[in-house]
Amino acid sequence: MEVRAFRGTNLALRWITKYSKERSGKSMAMKLANEIMDAVNETGNSVRKREEVHKMAEANKAFAHYRF
Repeated sequence: MEVRAFRGTNLALRWITKYSKERSGKSMAMKLANEIMDAVNETGNSVRKREEVHKMAEANKAFAHYRF
């Protein structure tokens, strides 16, 4: 099951701002700009988080048919 477009955008922005705050640098503007550039190049922490979530979703899809 896919997430809605609004939810996906919301998660992406949340991850980008979270990992921007964790970066080292002088200002938040530079940290945010660097994280966005890394996201464009698919190398940033936010992209790694997205891939991790996708892997977890694929792994959990195999067990979706079980009833609890």
